[in-house]
Amino acid sequence: MPSEKTLPGNLPPDSRGFVGRQHELGWLAQKLEPSGERRPVTLVGVGGVGKTRLALRAAERAGAAYPDGVWLVELSPLRAEGQVPAAVMEALRLADQTAGPVAQALCDWARDKRLLLVLDTCEHLLAECAALIADLLAAAPGVRVLATSREPLDMPGELTLEVAPLREPDATALFAQRAATVTPGFVLDATTRRQVGDLCRILDGIPLAIELAVARLSSHSLDRLHELLGDRLRSRFDVLVPEGNAEQGAPRHWTLRTTIGWSHELCAPLERLLWARLSVFAGFFTRRAAEWVCAGGPLRADQVENLLLRLTRQSVVLRHPADSDRFRLLDTVREYGADWLGELGEGEAVRRRHRDHYRRFAREACSDWNTGRQVTWCERVFAEQANLRAAVDCALEDPGSRVALETVGSIGFLWRHCGMLRDARFALDRVLAVEHEPGEGLLLALWSRAAVAVTQGHPEAAVPWAERCMDLARELGDPAAIDATGYVTLGPLVLTGRPAATIEAFSDLPLVPVVSDWRGSGQLQMRAMRPLAQLMSGAYAEVDASATELRALCAGSGELWTGAFVDAFIADADLAQGRTLAALDHARAALAGHRLMHNTAGVAFGVDALVAAEIGDEGGDGRRAARLLGISRRAWERVGKEQFSLPGRVAAREARERRLRDRLGDQVYEEAYAQGMAMAYDEGVDYALS
Repeated sequence: MPSEKTLPGNLPPDSRGFVGRQHELGWLAQKLEPSGERRPVTLVGVGGVGKTRLALRAAERAGAAYPDGVWLVELSPLRAEGQVPAAVMEALRLADQTAGPVAQALCDWARDKRLLLVLDTCEHLLAECAALIADLLAAAPGVRVLATSREPLDMPGELTLEVAPLREPDATALFAQRAATVTPGFVLDATTRRQVGDLCRILDGIPLAIELAVARLSSHSLDRLHELLGDRLRSRFDVLVPEGNAEQGAPRHWTLRTTIGWSHELCAPLERLLWARLSVFAGFFTRRAAEWVCAGGPLRADQVENLLLRLTRQSVVLRHPADSDRFRLLDTVREYGADWLGELGEGEAVRRRHRDHYRRFAREACSDWNTGRQVTWCERVFAEQANLRAAVDCALEDPGSRVALETVGSIGFLWRHCGMLRDARFALDRVLAVEHEPGEGLLLALWSRAAVAVTQGHPEAAVPWAERCMDLARELGDPAAIDATGYVTLGPLVLTGRPAATIEAFSDLPLVPVVSDWRGSGQLQMRAMRPLAQLMSGAYAEVDASATELRALCAGSGELWTGAFVDAFIADADLAQGRTLAALDHARAALAGHRLMHNTAGVAFGVDALVAAEIGDEGGDGRRAARLLGISRRAWERVGKEQFSLPGRVAAREARERRLRDRLGDQVYEEAYAQGMAMAYDEGVDYALS
């Protein structure tokens, strides 16, 4: 067993240090105690005041009390209603493959968990966040929720803490800490302490305003910064603050807006233009994406990289802590840029360029999917999820358009293979509810929708989509597409336990050479139905031949998604024929492949195969097998449908449990099983592969 316990979670590392807030942290430590009151806690305050950083620091300190982890859900990239439960599922890395309501699946999964959920930036989705939190707290007694918002969620039992600006000593300390990174050797002495203290008072102690001001020390002396910013902010309060929204009229809000505006005015014209256009991105973006989306008019593509780096030095743009080629804007800075983009009259045009960039990204990925670059594309899909979702939302504003069909069809294909089935189903259902002209775009969308239903284990939902897909493939006269569509017509036969009918239908399908785009992946998945049906029929010698041939095809193209499933089929056939060592090797290969593709259902099947191999060897390690059963159960919980509800698979698992209990005795079995259940997902997979 691993010597150290790895706690699950997804909190980002804090590389910049934390200043002050000791009173608030003490209050939060008490309220976030698992044994305390089961009430949601909301940190409330104006933009830029430090709600997120306070929430992350408090959550990190509370982490040890939550064995199922501390999980951050960033809601600011969400643009459309109805996406909050799916965003929580995604942050928790749940590969829910059921077809019911997302919130219900989430509550079912969380029922016996002890975890802390941090919902960041709820203000634009207040009702939706409140409804989900209420459902979760009612269903799962071990779940606690910490939210950040510019206003309360207004739900029963909510505890709110207003996050005020930093008090002067802490504000001064933050200024000095950040200044030392901009101008090495910066120290607080009698003179600088007075100037910094005065600046922090002028900036109302708002952390983001301080960060933006400090960034200007690269081009201004402290004296000059004090002079320029002091005059600017003092003069702003000589005018009447507009009436209206309470936050818009709050002096602290205007302090931050003024500081951002001052930073904006100090930018060169092209820097301001880039800042405005970058506001269309959701979450992180790459330099290449910025060049494609933001170039145009006076801003050339070859200027974007240098301007982006200049905005980064000014703290307008932030770099990803683990990937130097990925950037983002803080919400308040992005909002300012979006306002400016609207003033320029470019909002819709740049949003469409953003949509078209990610449409092009997805089409390129689909055309390159059945190659050795499949894992790379999968990682890029995960990294770009927020932007892909924003592109789909934009495209679906006109669901009957060719652009919408191409965007949703290709992104839906990628989402299906990368485990984002609910996003895929929702978008594909919307775009396919409208009539479209026959063509490859419609074919891809139909295939993807049918494949989502197969992957979710819903044959009755897959059949009508599969029939439409096959009719269109034949109408287009595309042999590779007809071949690929065989997967979604055979899948329902397998799911309904008809292996003989699957094998018979397979023999009627014309096999053609495998191509390198999305159709080739479908062709390989179609071919995988034969060894699976043979396994279900007990024809193990035939599995050896068909699966080995298919494995060579997958390896030849570099395809991994199907190849990992085929490795698992071979492992099952090995076990049935007494080849235990070979089964272990093939099961580990399957598990490693599924992990690379973020295929949680595949990982669960792979761990099951390892359990079977350990038990199949009379000299195998029974305790390890029991731990693996616990790890498998945790993996299947993420899927939402244990063993895909396949009767043979469920019965096989139950038989393994009984066999291990008989071998180890109840007490030893329960201890080892509990050790596997206690492992975090990644820790469990590491253990299984060791």
